[in-house]
Amino acid sequence: MKVEDVLARTKDSMTVERVFAEPVERDGTTVITAAAISGGAGAGAGTDVEGKEGSGGGFGVGAKPVGAYVLKDGQVRWQPAIDVNRLVTIAGVVTIVAAIVGLRIASLRARAAHIPGSRRQRKPFARGTR
Repeated sequence: MKVEDVLARTKDSMTVERVFAEPVERDGTTVITAAAISGGAGAGAGTDVEGKEGSGGGFGVGAKPVGAYVLKDGQVRWQPAIDVNRLVTIAGVVTIVAAIVGLRIASLRARAAHIPGSRRQRKPFARGTR
């Protein structure tokens, strides 16, 4: 595959049809879904020590839904897509970070309670005395 072929195929793949789907109409409501598209390509050519030529390349395209335009009664509104996997991942990361920070704070407070001369040093409580 030549470099020009890779670039032509990449250009053909990155079209508006990949971003906006065909409108769907039901009961007077029209929905046009939208996606975020990203991609990349790479290619190269060269010759070896014997003078033989070679070339290669490739490309990749990725898409994820971002939402839909909803047309109803002459009004247009944007309805964002919710990525549940991303929400769960973020919630998990926040929980883990909060637990680590909480443990670190507890550890520092426990250490400060045992440092001589520290303002936070606690005196042992003897039963029956005040």
